[in-house]
Amino acid sequence: MKVLITGGAGFIGSTVASACEQAGHEPVLLDDLSTGLSAFALGRPLYVGDVGDPVLISRVVSEHPDIAAVVHCAAKIVVPDSVAKPLDYYANNVGKGVELLRSLARHGLTRFVFSSSASIYAVSDDFTVDEDSPLAPASPYAATKAMFETILEDASHAGDVRAVSLRYFNPIGADPELRTGLSIPEPSHALGRLISSWRAGRPFTITGHDWPTPDGTGIRDYIHVWDLARAHVAALERFDEVAPASNPYRVYNIGTGRGVTVRELVTVFESVTGDAVDVVDGPRRPGDSAGVYTRSERAARELDWRAERTLEDGIRDSLAWAERLPDVLGAASA
Repeated sequence: MKVLITGGAGFIGSTVASACEQAGHEPVLLDDLSTGLSAFALGRPLYVGDVGDPVLISRVVSEHPDIAAVVHCAAKIVVPDSVAKPLDYYANNVGKGVELLRSLARHGLTRFVFSSSASIYAVSDDFTVDEDSPLAPASPYAATKAMFETILEDASHAGDVRAVSLRYFNPIGADPELRTGLSIPEPSHALGRLISSWRAGRPFTITGHDWPTPDGTGIRDYIHVWDLARAHVAALERFDEVAPASNPYRVYNIGTGRGVTVRELVTVFESVTGDAVDVVDGPRRPGDSAGVYTRSERAARELDWRAERTLEDGIRDSLAWAERLPDVLGAASA
């Protein structure tokens, strides 16, 4: 099938595009290149612009009338930034998303796979969650994901769309063939900051060490981005089965089922690199939470999908991509 991927030149979207191609599907990319790279289009059709622009969506659909489904990866995602600039996040992640849905509905495109987030969950006593667990977004970023899910569910029951929301946990790694990865030299998530600190020879600061977790540091479910991309392909290929007109909205947790604290992440990182890491404790960041990991088997049952790559794989691929990124950014600016 032909698939429109918004945010298709970004970290997640470009990897989803590669996974689609590997499975025999044809991606069409739309990205405003605010954080994505045109180099990540890799010869695929790329439309540069805003998902909320109905004229651009009409042009994409008119030039690709055989698009069968949309994967919506375009979003602002930095939690502390969302706390400082909440209106920007609501305007981009919610407002423009609604305009995208309106544009797609006008053209009869009703299959919609949404890149949601496990950050919408309330933290449970044992830090595990399934798709029916209570929601309690702890940041404006998380609130935009929960809010857009509500919009999708309401719109699906009104007949405007059929939707699958993939609530994924903490993506790490890079495309295993190093075609794409994070485009930001200094990422804000734990593994990205750990790699930056290690490469610069400076201490790694753990932001928050008094959470009610086994060692006081935040707990996460680190999923390899290639596994995450495979989940999108599985959702596309089984879309009509899992989101039929009679039950047009479905959600899935996309994680490994393994909870890893930040201190445990450091230990595994040290085993992969063979180097000791100097660690210091720092305060929590605005919008942070203790974290959760999945206990759900719904994706395995209904999508025939499971995570296959390990935390060590994710660290190794992240390190390899960090070495490659300067060349990629240099070529992009040349």
